[in-house]
Amino acid sequence: MSHSEALPVLLKQLKLSTIAAHWEKYLEYAEQRGWNPAQYMAALCEEEINGRYTRRIARYLKESKLPAGKSLSSFDFSHLPEMNAGKIEVLASDPSWVNRAENLLFFGASGTGKTHLAVAICNGLIEQNVRVRYYQATALVQELQRAREELQLERTFARLDRYAAIVLDDIGYVKKSEAETHVLFELIAHRYEAKSMIITTNQPFSDWDQIFADSIMTVAAIDRLVHHAMIIEIEATAESFRKKQAMNRNQHLSGQAAMSEPANKQEKEA
Repeated sequence: MSHSEALPVLLKQLKLSTIAAHWEKYLEYAEQRGWNPAQYMAALCEEEINGRYTRRIARYLKESKLPAGKSLSSFDFSHLPEMNAGKIEVLASDPSWVNRAENLLFFGASGTGKTHLAVAICNGLIEQNVRVRYYQATALVQELQRAREELQLERTFARLDRYAAIVLDDIGYVKKSEAETHVLFELIAHRYEAKSMIITTNQPFSDWDQIFADSIMTVAAIDRLVHHAMIIEIEATAESFRKKQAMNRNQHLSGQAAMSEPANKQEKEA
């Protein structure tokens, strides 16, 4: 077997799939442009790195379960004039806070953009090679309850440890029951100073005794979350994004209806 015939087999064994797909094309480029062997190899290696990055990011996005369509570019910061947009952009583009296992807590009324910002930050983190996982808080707590019943809680925690950051969306909707309270607290304690959590809630800390079974557990949970945390409060005066979008849709439909009335009138008169 010649070297050229053996090359695809060798590249497959080395798991260099992108180079295997492109080496012949780049060989033609090299001959046409007079590349030396080092230039040829550098171009192939760069192609392999780019291919691996693209596949990895696609895999991270798929496993993250992030809601679609929530990016920083689609967020209307003019809706929140007090919000520091630059700070949000840094959180999305610089994963150092995740590397330090810090938490991010969003507080604000329903519909003011907490989830959108949290998801947009996660999309940015994924582009920086950070694995994240999105959960509705109630769904994750129920999953942890089942794991406890099946004596698989530690294994579930270990699975979650694969993600540098997990999102608990709407933690205020967790039921105040002993079972849910305990698994939620155990999750917070398990990730404390080890992995990051991104939490959204419409309840201030003063109302968190509605989530946890007793004041001691409430204080302990809050203490662990805020010890290494950034807190972002969205002013209660901010109009709900969902309400604003609904009003815009209604205005658009009303405008379309108004435009069609003259045409309909002319048709009837004719």
